[in-house]
Amino acid sequence: MFLNTVISSLAFVLQTADPSSQAGSTGADGGSGAPDLHPLLRPLEDWVLANPGMAGIVVALGVLIVGEILHRIFRHYVLRFVEYVAEHSPVDWDQAFFEARLPQRLAWGVPLLVWYSGIVLVPGLPGDWETVIRRVLLASMVVVVVRGGDALLNGVNLIYQGLPRARERPIKGFLQVANVVIHLAGLILVVSIVMDRSPVIFLSGLGAMTAVILLVFRDTLLSLVAGIQITTNDLIRVGDWIEMPQFQADGDVVDIALNSVTVQNWDRTLTVIPTHKFLEHSFRNWRGMVASGGRRIMRSFHLDLNSVRFLDQDEVDEFQGWELLKEYVTRKRAEVEEHNRIHQANGDVRVPHHRRLTNLGMLRAYLSAYLQSHPDLRHDMILMVRQLEPEPEGIPMQIYAFTADTAWPVFEGVQADIFDHILAIVPRFGLRIYQKPSGSDLRWALGGEKGRTVQPVREPDTALPGAAARE
Repeated sequence: MFLNTVISSLAFVLQTADPSSQAGSTGADGGSGAPDLHPLLRPLEDWVLANPGMAGIVVALGVLIVGEILHRIFRHYVLRFVEYVAEHSPVDWDQAFFEARLPQRLAWGVPLLVWYSGIVLVPGLPGDWETVIRRVLLASMVVVVVRGGDALLNGVNLIYQGLPRARERPIKGFLQVANVVIHLAGLILVVSIVMDRSPVIFLSGLGAMTAVILLVFRDTLLSLVAGIQITTNDLIRVGDWIEMPQFQADGDVVDIALNSVTVQNWDRTLTVIPTHKFLEHSFRNWRGMVASGGRRIMRSFHLDLNSVRFLDQDEVDEFQGWELLKEYVTRKRAEVEEHNRIHQANGDVRVPHHRRLTNLGMLRAYLSAYLQSHPDLRHDMILMVRQLEPEPEGIPMQIYAFTADTAWPVFEGVQADIFDHILAIVPRFGLRIYQKPSGSDLRWALGGEKGRTVQPVREPDTALPGAAARE
């Protein structure tokens, strides 16, 4: 037995150090016999022989205590020293593994190895009990390795997220697939160890369960394929602004996982969308807009059809004095005069296509020059004023331009400033902004109501250049 061997070894050491014991160990025939136990160890041997069960408990507790002591030493001293070295190292990958708790999880293997090796030292332990305990400890080691593999993949993900290309090519979905494979392999090994069967038997049984596996992991498999296509084709990155009306998602992508993509909407709510849905439904990605550095303005205002007319000579002279219209009026005047000179009236023959400048064309030219001179717009992108097809609400005039800043608040501010100026400058051209009449407008037109204090807006007499001369 182990205790008898230990006691005999201790006795031999003590007797080797005691000359008197060596002399007494010689037999009558002058030959050397087995050394007698040291007097201090004889009571221990007697106690072991008298209490074999208690001796087994003491040895088992000793093995447990030794394993726990080594575990605490490893966690509180060895790991802290290694972590200190990792914090002061010039590389970042070692610290990432500590953040993922890889060493902390592997530290549980120290006591398991001690207990697995020390179980054979417990005296009086039945063979069946020893086999069961060794299987449980071995299965526990597999669990520790699986958890260590999980932490290793998390550490790899943390290291990869620090690289510049992580936003373009996320690998979190692939790591999650590897994590699932590791856990499945660990589960098969644990079951095979506990049941004392070869893992090949369980692997061969998976073929018969293929249909069940496909049914249970249907979404996972679809999301895996979708994740590969999304990553390969660079469809979505973390930080992209996407719109997916089918799921009421409109915001930034904050996470791309194996089974889901998380979008933080502008109202700060979160929308979780299955990954495979991005291949089944359409979505809009605003990454191109952000990368281009210009955000589009495409907004219209409507002009009253009844306010469109030709300009007289005094009005044209007045507009020619405007800085933004000087070049346009000079060029257009020469073009109109040349056209009218060629197509002059001859006697009573009238020229219906006699050309004249209009207030609507002058407004369009002014707005084009105004946008070209605006400092907050991109002049290397499309910039124009579009006159659309007349509608029952009037003539739509559309502003099509791109701001130089893609930030939402800045974009809205620039757009509002442009249309503030447009709404204020339109009356200067003798034009009116179309607005549907309200109930108060109708009451006022029908005779008004007693005590009415709100008066209709009246255009100033000097709203149009040359108005005084025209009167």
